[in-house]
Amino acid sequence: MALKNTLNLSNVTQQELNCVKEIASNHLVMSSKFAMYANQVQDPHLKQMLQQQSQDAKTTATNLINSLS
Repeated sequence: MALKNTLNLSNVTQQELNCVKEIASNHLVMSSKFAMYANQVQDPHLKQMLQQQSQDAKTTATNLINSLS
């Protein structure tokens, strides 16, 4: 499941912003790993699931990063 929209982060502390940055970074790593796994499997259903998870993680990371702007 992906974060579909940006968040209003105008009233959060610096520590909370740092946590959001770390979460976004972790989602980018997850996206890369899911994509790598998807490229390695043969089962079409599993491949599709991993590709979807990769895209969801990337979407979440992008929306979190955009929320920081």
